[in-house]
Amino acid sequence: MEPGMISKKDLLQQTGISYGQLYRWKRKNLIPEEWFVRKSTFTGQETFFPRDKILARVERILSMKDGDASLDDIAEAVSPDLGGISLTLAEVAEQGIASDAAISVFRSAHPDAAALVFGELVSLYVVDKLLGTGDVSLEEARSVLATLEEQFGAFEGSDGDLVCVRKMGVSVCGLITSSAELRLETSARLVARVNLQESVEALSARL
Repeated sequence: MEPGMISKKDLLQQTGISYGQLYRWKRKNLIPEEWFVRKSTFTGQETFFPRDKILARVERILSMKDGDASLDDIAEAVSPDLGGISLTLAEVAEQGIASDAAISVFRSAHPDAAALVFGELVSLYVVDKLLGTGDVSLEEARSVLATLEEQFGAFEGSDGDLVCVRKMGVSVCGLITSSAELRLETSARLVARVNLQESVEALSARL
């Protein structure tokens, strides 16, 4: 088994949920389709999941069910419809969604921006997160923003990761599916990998 993955059998045993529950939650979009990863094993084809993500999601679903939330309520909580949300940069600052440094990066790319829609807010949130941890420079933050603005739509509603790779001082950013294994040449270094769905959920909780 690949590091960071858990088999369906082990997931069901560890969490105590049933096969039927798992696939019912999948149909309700409580668990992303992309988390169901089919792989060949010595016993044939098996389904695996990203361990940390699926365990956290199952724990959250079970916790909400214990609080008498319906599956529709849980689906709204884990995959909310935020398409109608927009905020000005002043409101972003007031609500503490992004730092002045991240806002400056966005403003330099969009000097005439009046209001940010949800996809732009996610991009700004990710930029702020990476600047806050010191994983990227200001120049790399601009590249992160450009990458997310160009490619986020292709991954919206799916489970994707932003990756930033640096080699000999030159950085490249891109988006890949979360289940994808990234292998780099020895002279290149992965400086950041951010899950977009987790960022969407974290931002949603603050709006």
